[in-house]
Amino acid sequence: MIRNLLLTLSLFVVFSACNRVNDEQTKPTYVLLIHGGAGTILKKNMTPEKEKRYKEKLTEALQTGAAILKKGGSSLDAVSAAIVVMENSPLFNAGKGAVFTAEGVNEMDASIMDGSDLDAGAVAGVRHIKNPILAARAVMEKTPHVMIMGEGAEEVAEKNGIALVDSSYFFTHSRWNSYLKVKEKMEQGEKHGTVGAVALDMHGNLAAGTSTGGMTYKMKGRIGDSPIIGAGTYADNNTCAVSCTGHGEYFIRNAVAYDISALMKYKNMSLQDAANRVIMQKLKKIGADGGIIAVDKNGNTAMTFNTPGMYRGTIAADKKPEVFFYK
Repeated sequence: MIRNLLLTLSLFVVFSACNRVNDEQTKPTYVLLIHGGAGTILKKNMTPEKEKRYKEKLTEALQTGAAILKKGGSSLDAVSAAIVVMENSPLFNAGKGAVFTAEGVNEMDASIMDGSDLDAGAVAGVRHIKNPILAARAVMEKTPHVMIMGEGAEEVAEKNGIALVDSSYFFTHSRWNSYLKVKEKMEQGEKHGTVGAVALDMHGNLAAGTSTGGMTYKMKGRIGDSPIIGAGTYADNNTCAVSCTGHGEYFIRNAVAYDISALMKYKNMSLQDAANRVIMQKLKKIGADGGIIAVDKNGNTAMTFNTPGMYRGTIAADKKPEVFFYK
């Protein structure tokens, strides 16, 4: 009798524990990470006013994307919305704050990827699309292609109701002054300021997006890693979602975003270990600067960079928005 009672109690305890574990595993959750570029971001060079502006804008981007995820919205919608906030700000090298090419014009790139089916879209070398990330998504959802460049991409944007603007919209005095300084020296200037976002939604779907104005004084037609799937952006529900920022040529040659996913998939590495292997070892060894933000299928995150700083932030179902600048 006592033995049967003890057995019953033991089974009850085990059953209850299993239920608690299952409840924790099935509890709806979401995660969103953003970046605003990696580079020489030092406290000594940052005024309190400038630091405040960056913090407010990064927080706004996080809250905008999180509001979608909190309601059960898709990771794609959250990534798009967060990036649009940063594209609309002159603080970042994307959209409104895009840098100038050697010809003194703005040429922008962007890409987005859906981890649920590996669908992706990208635009490159666009000059009049207000929000390139929206055009990249239109390429993914409205065309049979992955990447469209220049005028073709702008036609896709126009057909899908995405705002086109005069090139004067992208003019900012700070970017123009940087251009003039670099033109005078005939050398490359500030490379960073690219924006990106990655998200995991309540349905378990991952998404990643990246948008940039490229490099100051870049050659006409130069394309970096940001619009290239596997280099600057990658998402796969089986592994992770990644958005990159840094010296694009190196990120292209090393397929950085995909490399992190592949290390997880084929070597069973954790997200953080994979990110460290690629950013802190592989890229650092060849002198490549930059960083990544990433989230895996279980909600684990990584914000890894080998530069003095990276504008970045994170928010989750159980966490308030957090913004960081420095190492």
